[in-house]
Amino acid sequence: MANGHSKGKLALGLSAVLASSVLLSACSQNNSTSASDGGSEQAGSLKIEVFDRGNAPAGLTASDNFLTDYVKESFGQPNNIDVEFVPIPRSEEVTKLNVLMASGTDVPDIVFTYDSGTFNKYAEQGGLTDLTPLLDEYGPNLKAFLGEDTLKYGQYEGVQYSIPAKRSTVGKYASFVRQDWLDKLGLPVPTTTEELYNTLVAFKEKDPGETGGKVIPLGMTIAPGQYESLIWSFIQPVTEQERFELTQTLSSRDYPVLLPGFKDAVQYLNKLYNEGLISKDFALDENKETLTQNIGSGLVGAFSEDNDNIFYPEGAYDLLLQNHPDAVLTAIDPYTNSEGKHAKPVAAPNGMYIMVPKSSEHAVEAIKYLDWMASEDHLMYIQNGIEGEHYTLEDGVPVAIPNLSAESTNKLMGGGDIGIIANGRIFESQEKNNEAFVKSFKPDYQDIIAKSLDISNTDAIEPVYTSRPIEAESKYGTTLSEKAKQLIVKSAMVSPAEFDATYESMLKDYMGSGGQAILDERKAAYSEQQ
Repeated sequence: MANGHSKGKLALGLSAVLASSVLLSACSQNNSTSASDGGSEQAGSLKIEVFDRGNAPAGLTASDNFLTDYVKESFGQPNNIDVEFVPIPRSEEVTKLNVLMASGTDVPDIVFTYDSGTFNKYAEQGGLTDLTPLLDEYGPNLKAFLGEDTLKYGQYEGVQYSIPAKRSTVGKYASFVRQDWLDKLGLPVPTTTEELYNTLVAFKEKDPGETGGKVIPLGMTIAPGQYESLIWSFIQPVTEQERFELTQTLSSRDYPVLLPGFKDAVQYLNKLYNEGLISKDFALDENKETLTQNIGSGLVGAFSEDNDNIFYPEGAYDLLLQNHPDAVLTAIDPYTNSEGKHAKPVAAPNGMYIMVPKSSEHAVEAIKYLDWMASEDHLMYIQNGIEGEHYTLEDGVPVAIPNLSAESTNKLMGGGDIGIIANGRIFESQEKNNEAFVKSFKPDYQDIIAKSLDISNTDAIEPVYTSRPIEAESKYGTTLSEKAKQLIVKSAMVSPAEFDATYESMLKDYMGSGGQAILDERKAAYSEQQ
């Protein structure tokens, strides 16, 4: 992410179904470093996975830069540990990780994934080190930093098989509208679904952006940031049991496919599509490239998005202002449910799952490294850089210094990917976390970002927590997350007369591809925990 800040979003759509053989080779290796053998008291080594996003400045790489040198000098040298970073392409992280885990010998000592299904599968098949005793002996700072509420997400059947990163904020989504278009048409800011619909119709009919007929009233993709706020606003109130049993958690995200109201949400999307109110080719734009271009070109009147995504340098808002200097966006929260609330999902308190493969002989060093990161000001340095060069402190919160030189900017490269114990900057209170989040962006954007962050946490729908993994979700997660997207896309793009038949056919396919197995297992799991 820009300026080294990362919320670690992105990755929510991957999952992996692993054959037993993938992990058996990893399991066959004995973890010879333990709390009892002294581990890194002698010279050791530590291989650490790092995401390679393919955006390193010339002369630098994801595994060789200012911050990787900082880790080697500040952690490695004093502890007599040779630290090596192993780059993994961000877009292929689960696939590449599976290959490494299968090798048993080339796998790094510290690996991670955002995908709960992948973590559960590794743990289930015995491919991970039990970190419980190591965390107790070598991780006091780490335990204090994360807390039990976060640590529990890294447990499988009560055993600490991963160290979950801690999120600084859990809010995901906000919506935005072209305020200058509203002003031009004399329209109020939409505060309900109906008002938003009327606004979209006005944008289409009157084309306030003078796009020559190219106006896109509501920008849409098949990425979660665009459609989830709309979908969840149609979900009806349910009991705790219904929510537990009917929710399907695929690739670390709750899918409401079986919850009452989901069909109504998809039918509403069908209405918007057939009336020409959303992006015509939304199904082809999962990486959001077209949406970003269309927002930047001044074609889009309103859209939903991750609460911070458009505000990064060279992001959609920067592009919009470059092309249309008088354009103004306002953060809005229009989607209303049957109770009049602006319900939308938020993230779990954990981010990525940090794991030590069973084949690793350096588990002690791994926990010592994560504990070092949680101690003193090391995480602060990794995430924010050098005080006076990259930021100033205001009430204990680092405020980014604008207009950095290329040399200074390059020093921040990879901060969000190296500071793996945190998703976002974490301080002593949620208020400080929020303040730091807002102040990490340039001053001109901070008011709208503060509002966007507030919206993303309004009427929050928290993830369903299961005390034991739902094995069918791990098994079918990859397939079903794609099936769910296909259900939405195909049902939305047919004529209204074809909607019911298409929806029911796609739902039948979804249930037959693993949805029913998940439903059955969730019902059993609910009974078990009563």
